[in-house]
Amino acid sequence: MFGKRRWQLTACCLLTAVLTTAAIVGTEAVLLNRLTGSVSESVRFLRTMKLLKRNYNGEVDNHQLFDGALKGMVESVGDPYTVYLNKKDFQQLSEMTVGSFGGIGIVFGKRGNDYVVISALEDNPGAKAGIKSGDIITAIDDKSTREMNMEQVANKIRGKYGTTVTLELKDKEGKLRKVNVVRAEIKNPSVAGQMLANTKIGYIRIAIFNENTGDDFAKKYAELEKQGMQALVLDLRENPGGILDAGVDVAKMLVPKGPIVSVIDKNGNKFEETSSLEKVKYPLAVLVDHGSASASEIVAGAIKDTKSGKLFGVKTFGKGSVQSVYRLDNNTAVKITVAKYYTPSGVSIHNVGIEPDVKVELPDDATVDVQLKAAEDYLLQQLQ
Repeated sequence: MFGKRRWQLTACCLLTAVLTTAAIVGTEAVLLNRLTGSVSESVRFLRTMKLLKRNYNGEVDNHQLFDGALKGMVESVGDPYTVYLNKKDFQQLSEMTVGSFGGIGIVFGKRGNDYVVISALEDNPGAKAGIKSGDIITAIDDKSTREMNMEQVANKIRGKYGTTVTLELKDKEGKLRKVNVVRAEIKNPSVAGQMLANTKIGYIRIAIFNENTGDDFAKKYAELEKQGMQALVLDLRENPGGILDAGVDVAKMLVPKGPIVSVIDKNGNKFEETSSLEKVKYPLAVLVDHGSASASEIVAGAIKDTKSGKLFGVKTFGKGSVQSVYRLDNNTAVKITVAKYYTPSGVSIHNVGIEPDVKVELPDDATVDVQLKAAEDYLLQQLQ
């Protein structure tokens, strides 16, 4: 897929490890000139460094100076998903895959200066503590997130199993609250489903797109067909995304022959995934909300653009970029946005999101799932 590349689009996790070595060694102007392409820029950098070391009333650490310079350079592009990882940040990012480190099961993104919760994964500590999509993370363990980058926020939330992290959150009404959450091993449930009572409508919920999602979806889809399914509700609410290939696998079962998604890098190189499905089998309704992001938006965008079904709910999050992590010297790294993806109609939804065909708000105090009810009513009409 995509030229045998595996593109992954989560909001704040290590996505693709590309082991490329790039080193800045010493302070020779000749090497800096190669990096900057300008003698004057190299001289300005070295002069500033020399002035600091000569005149600053305190200790000056060369490693901290270079870390600060690299951090500023990377962040100057203005993309919250493109960040420099110093030794500590990179180590913590790597540790999430080994050892007894856990988290609280939330996915977040950045809007303006705010870190916004995209989704609190169901049956995980964050959701159980009442963290909701749309909450803004203002502080972690009494430290403001204002000066933190994406990875620093993620790394402060992670920690050893059984330890507690305190988050200060601002809700959609601007009210502040603190929640204490005990870290645990994160469960990533993927696919669940059933027939809606007294109907011929199947319901499949995808909570996150992982390596098993494509196969699990196909199995559940076939299971519901055996139970008499003649229409389908696909629930992508609070689904922060995951592996792009898994989203493509699901879309291939739902959209007709033609493009599903394309990924285009800075050089204009285009990688496209297509469906070979001859005909859409059943009427389809898709539930989306502000927590639907990344791979969820790939599926929803393909369905909307190809008119394979109707989207119900509210506008999606708008995460349509791809990041790669490049390892540098001295156990540091840089995570860079390397491409954007586009829906079948050629639209980039990054920082924009996807509007549903039928807008249905779900009040916080709702006793009935009005979004699901609207989708069910639509499908019942289609089956008449």
